[in-house]
Amino acid sequence: MKTIGMLGGMSWESTTSYYKAINEGVKAKLGGFHSAKIALYSVDFSEIETLQHQGDWQQTADILSAAARSVEAAGADFLLICTNTMHKVAPQIEAGISIPLLHIADATAEQLLADGVKTVGLLGTAFTMEQDFYKGRLSDKFGIEMIVPDSEQRAVVHKVIYSELCQGRINHRSRKQYLDIIAQLQQQGAEAIILGCTEIALLVQQEHTAVPLYDTTEIHAAAAVTFALQK
Repeated sequence: MKTIGMLGGMSWESTTSYYKAINEGVKAKLGGFHSAKIALYSVDFSEIETLQHQGDWQQTADILSAAARSVEAAGADFLLICTNTMHKVAPQIEAGISIPLLHIADATAEQLLADGVKTVGLLGTAFTMEQDFYKGRLSDKFGIEMIVPDSEQRAVVHKVIYSELCQGRINHRSRKQYLDIIAQLQQQGAEAIILGCTEIALLVQQEHTAVPLYDTTEIHAAAAVTFALQK
């Protein structure tokens, strides 16, 4: 079994979902008392969040690159960045390590294509919904068409992530807002919805809507288990 390197803490609420899903995945594959071999570096999200909203992506890249090198030094065989948004600086992180990076957008796109889905709605932070580092990768590399909410809806989605979900708060009114946005994206042609922030699945699960949901945390974790157990 390979050792899975994890850059977590962005936020720690979603990192716990990763940890649980990866260990459950290994146990399901191997049985018995098996659990995952993990090297986890959990950052102080307050520092990252401040830099995100200041637009200082270079400093976030420096912090996470140093953390990634620590994960590699701890014996990790490959790396997960346990957040969608910080894949914005994935190229810088990847350049600073010698182990493979398992990209969350690639894992998600491969699952979408396996299911025959070519047009999807995207929910995430404003950075993920508005910038090209995530949408562009799915469209350019995999030919997947992306639909994002309008500006007012994007502001709602972003605010709920940072003011509620990253604080561990689940609000039923916010769930209703998200479900309304999901329904509108479906009306615009989305065959499915990417939950493109690792906290969103804390609020919205498949039981809440008939629209197919792609939980990037679960998908990324499952891809990590598969990679870790490859011969």
